Amino acid sequence: MSKSATLEREPNELVESGQLLLRAVQRFNLLLSALLVLGAALFSTVAMMKGVLAGAFLAATSFYYLRRDIELFISNFSRAGEDRNKVKKSEKIKIYLKFYGRLAVLGCVIAVLITKAGVDVIGLVVGLSTTMLSVIVVVLSKGRLLYSAQR
Repeated sequence: MSKSATLEREPNELVESGQLLLRAVQRFNLLLSALLVLGAALFSTVAMMKGVLAGAFLAATSFYYLRRDIELFISNFSRAGEDRNKVKKSEKIKIYLKFYGRLAVLGCVIAVLITKAGVDVIGLVVGLSTTMLSVIVVVLSKGRLLYSAQR
């Protein structure tokens, strides 16, 4: 196989393995969230269950939009060609604004959930942790997919 064919194949393998990892994170996150909500429903209060459910939903939604924004950034940057520096700067500004805007909205929603909706704070924190735990578990168990695609 020629060197150019190898170079063309490697980025596709890297993207595919990254996509596999992201799908695995999303599936594991759904499973973990369902188990935690079910556990809270069976062994705790309604406020705790609502907190876990709300936190898991907020974390998964935030992860989805962050992933989408990063994919858009990479796509726009790769299509930029000669204007990479100009595109790079404007795309960076957009991704920062979206990230911090989403973070501000998330903070407001959490404040409303705690003060008005009566969700349990511990349950909310547990729910918000689901995506982070899913990323850690999946990367530790399947991270070799990404590493082997880079070799």
